[in-house]
Order: sequence, then C-alpha cells, then structure tokens
Amino acid sequence: MASVLLGLVGGLVLGASGWALLLAPGPHQNARQINIAPGQSLSSVTRDLAASGSLHSALVFSVYSRFAGPVQAGEFYLPPRASMRDISRILRLGDVVMHAVTVPEGLTSQQVVELLFGEPVLSGMAAIPAEGSLLPETYYVPRGHARATLLTKMQAAQTQALMQLWENRQRGLPLKTPQEALVLASIVEKETGQAGERGQVAAVFINRLRKRMRLQSDPTIIYGLVGGKGALGRPIRLSEISKPTPYNTYTIFGLPPTPIANPGRAALAAVLDPPSTSALYFVADGTGGHIFADTLAEHNKNVRRWRKLQKQQRQ
Repeated sequence: MASVLLGLVGGLVLGASGWALLLAPGPHQNARQINIAPGQSLSSVTRDLAASGSLHSALVFSVYSRFAGPVQAGEFYLPPRASMRDISRILRLGDVVMHAVTVPEGLTSQQVVELLFGEPVLSGMAAIPAEGSLLPETYYVPRGHARATLLTKMQAAQTQALMQLWENRQRGLPLKTPQEALVLASIVEKETGQAGERGQVAAVFINRLRKRMRLQSDPTIIYGLVGGKGALGRPIRLSEISKPTPYNTYTIFGLPPTPIANPGRAALAAVLDPPSTSALYFVADGTGGHIFADTLAEHNKNVRRWRKLQKQQRQ
C-alpha cells in the first residue's frame, strides 16, 4: 500500500516526464560507490550524485527522495545503469558496503593499533588495549567505523573465545585460570608460524610446566627487552639470554606476568587441548618448522645440526 501511495504522490508531483526520467536506466555505465556522511543533507547527497554523473535530473531525484524518505549514512554500491528510483531505494534501504580489516595472529596490542591507524576506512583515535586482549581475525566494518569501537569488538571476541575454550579444556592442565592460558597461548603463537605445529609446541610447554622446568622461550626474551614494539630487529645476544626481566623465561619459572602478544583462536585451542607427547624440547629445523625431542641429549644433537645448517647458509 505504501509503495502504491508513493507512486501516486510521485506521479502527481513529478508528472509523466519526470516519472519517466525517474524510471529510466541511469547514465553511468560502470558500477559506483557513494559515501554518505552522518547527518549529510539530501541536497548535498543529490549534488554528489549529480557531480558523479549518476542522475538524469537532480531536481527529479531530489523531489522524489523527499517523498520516499531519508537516506542512511554509509557507503553504498550503485550498479551500472541504476535508475534514479533504484538509487533512492538503495540509499534508503540498501546494505552498507563493508570493508575487510584483517589482524594477523601474534601481533602485540601496540602493533595492532598501529595497523588500524594504517587502515583508511577507519576513523578516530584509539588507546592501546591490554596485551593479549584482542582476537586476531578478519572483521568487516563500514567506512568511517571508529578504531576504538573495533578494538572493543576485538576484545569482546577474545573474551568469548577464551571462555568457550576454557570451559571445554582438557582436565589436569597446569593452568589455574583463563588468563594463564592466554599468556601461554601468546608464547605458542610467537614461537611458531606453522599451524600444524601449534599443538606440539603447546604440549612441550605444558610438559615443562608440569615438571617445573623453565619454559626457555626466545620470544619472552624479546618482549622483556622491547615490550609492545614486538620486534627486536636483530638476533638475541648471548648476554640477553641470562638478563633478568619479568618476561624472560630463561630466568623465571612459570609464566610471564602478562601475554606477550595477541594469540588467535587456534593457539588458545592448542594450549587448552594439547596432544599427548613426552617432548620437552624443540629447535628450528631450517624450513620454518621445528624438530622436537624428548631428551636433552637428543635436543643438543638437533641444536648442533641447526647451527651447522646456519653456518652453511651464511657461506
């Protein structure tokens, strides 16, 4: 009924020629996008559309749209040759264009904020959230979405993911709280870039915690030195391995006081449901992965092999 009344009113106001222009295929041959700012007036929107060559008549579009109803804020996709009536409907009722913002696993919160400041579709300032509190994923947002709002959404997603996995965790783990699981997951995330290795790396650290062995994780040395900057930019020095910091798991027992990065869902799952293994050590294998060992003697042999490979690669 509303559409019938709108057609009757529109027909009376616009006349036959105006109605024909309203329904005619649009003059633009290619798809377009238009961005409508919050509070932008219909006359301003009409000027933007006319300037882009999307309208047969700015007057006809403006008159019709005033009867049809207010346009919504956002970015909209206009198909090729869309009629002025179709454009009016899209701006009133259509879906806002959403943009993908991807946050990789293993970034510190400072690095995540820096990444978001490099996203032109986002707006506004944002404080650096607590380390580990953000869930790395791909998020879909409209143009102009506030960075602070996206960070809040990422924090809620991380909390939800952590609590779901904690409720279904493997029993008997040496982890007393969800926060401890988050801390260990962040170490696992930084230790390996291989998705298939997360479970093995997590199992090694779980085994070491059970035996009250130091974790001896290189990424914790780096975090103790540079904090949220994330990257050291050079190899770890021998003197830094024994340098005491609250994060250096070569000098402390147990877990660091906070996460050292933002772990993804898979790293959280690996820590809370690790595979059964007796491995206590691992070292790089030269291909981006690691070799795992049950004994120190076996591990030392793997380390010698790795150092030999490093020497060959430098020659």
